[in-house]
Amino acid sequence: MAASRAPALSPKPPDCGDCPIRHRAVCARCESDELAELERIKFYRGYQAGQVVVSAGEPMGFVGSVVSGIATLTQTMEDGRRSMVGLLLPSDFVGRPGRETAAYDVTATTDLVMCCFRRGAFEKLMLRTPNIGQRLLEMTLDELDAAREWMLVLGRKTAREKIASFLATIARRDATLRPGAADGGIVFDLPLTREAMADYLGLTLETVSRQMSALRRDGVIRLQGNRHVTVPDLARLIEAAGDDSDGGLPG
Repeated sequence: MAASRAPALSPKPPDCGDCPIRHRAVCARCESDELAELERIKFYRGYQAGQVVVSAGEPMGFVGSVVSGIATLTQTMEDGRRSMVGLLLPSDFVGRPGRETAAYDVTATTDLVMCCFRRGAFEKLMLRTPNIGQRLLEMTLDELDAAREWMLVLGRKTAREKIASFLATIARRDATLRPGAADGGIVFDLPLTREAMADYLGLTLETVSRQMSALRRDGVIRLQGNRHVTVPDLARLIEAAGDDSDGGLPG
């Protein structure tokens, strides 16, 4: 789907107490008075699938968290080649305090809602609110760990393990945001087309389709159409990814 620069939508802000990412977002450690300060500088933006959130090198006057939906991080090289370098899932943080411009192209792959904060005001709040700074540091370190793990996925895992690792990433995040959902199986729609998955995983389209079919045939996943996925047993999917399932449900 071609990227669009249409104006962002302005969805109705949900109450912080009802926010689906409250326990994982940058505000997870905030006390009531700190939440009240965040309330004063926050606003919500909605993007339709295919819409550009921000382009690399552009001024970025806000930071924020993905509330719902998924976006891609893409980098363009000097010769025009583009490479997808990451996914932004619900509760992931967008932008970097102290940096005035965007480092990557951020594009909504599904309808996307973000809880945003004016960057300057957020930076000032961080200085006097240790809970926000500490949580952002934790999230940054988690992101670093995830990047290192993804290097292993791309460099050492088989095609089947790469596909299973990608599916497990989506499934585990869903499980952490919806406690108890895994009891009846985890259900989600793939945020990427199979062509985009192939690009992200360094595989061919044919290999992605073949391995998805193999995982379905083996009962590791169930498919409805090309993108609606059910994971009956998360531990079995994690095993197919070549990982140890004893570690619980990391994000």
